[in-house]
Amino acid sequence: MRIYKLTNSILIENDNQFFKADGSNWDSFINDDELHAKALRTIASLTPISNAQDLLTTQLDAPMSGQELWASGVTYFRSKQGRQEESKSAGGADFYGRVYEAERPELFFKATRNRTVGSGGLVRIRKDSTWDVPEPELVLVMSSSGKIIGYSIGNDMSSRSIEGENPLYLPQAKTYDGCAAVGPCILVAEQPLPKDTKIELQINRGGKNVFAGDIEINQIKRGFEELAGFLFRECSFPNGALLMTGTGIVPDSSFTLQSGDEIVIHVAAIGTLTNKVA
Repeated sequence: MRIYKLTNSILIENDNQFFKADGSNWDSFINDDELHAKALRTIASLTPISNAQDLLTTQLDAPMSGQELWASGVTYFRSKQGRQEESKSAGGADFYGRVYEAERPELFFKATRNRTVGSGGLVRIRKDSTWDVPEPELVLVMSSSGKIIGYSIGNDMSSRSIEGENPLYLPQAKTYDGCAAVGPCILVAEQPLPKDTKIELQINRGGKNVFAGDIEINQIKRGFEELAGFLFRECSFPNGALLMTGTGIVPDSSFTLQSGDEIVIHVAAIGTLTNKVA
């Protein structure tokens, strides 16, 4: 089952049928430990619609409202290598090696809704940055109790030049206007995602592919319940929260994003998150 947030309604996809539900309060609808059962009860009284694709083209929004978006760092070995590479000259490489092996994960605040775009929206690179990359990630959607109730796709836009200069610059490298994309929907499943679920990334420039990569989520070092547990350990989230789980696809140092680039992130069970760089 997939749940899409539209500009003024909620679209629920189930068994290849689409149902339009009241979207006046996204937060109260999503924040439910039994979201799958709730969505089934909701569509039981609705009639399938035929113009779903039109609505998704013209009204699709990021699937969050009052939720905070957080992120996990250095959860894949390739991410560890990338962070060490970018920070080596500044003497920060050891920090990333240590956090990869540590009991406590790296978690950081990423964005609120106003700094996050949905599929089709424009993401940004900082004007004071010289090396910028997208970070394609699986996103955990959690209720206010900390229960994982769904999954989405995220793009953690990052300045590698700023973070590499000094690890203490992480908030500036990660958090700014247009720094994140989430979507196109929330996948609500009765069972956890299969371990061989693949995250795929393509970057297109001028109609030509300039980078492609993929990774399976079984390469992540930490469990999803573990990450969620640390996030909720001393933080409360009245409307629930979204947590990016880290990236395992890291372009090498010869690549940096440019204005006009198209970023396409695909997870078969969830869909495709597509954004252009402003």
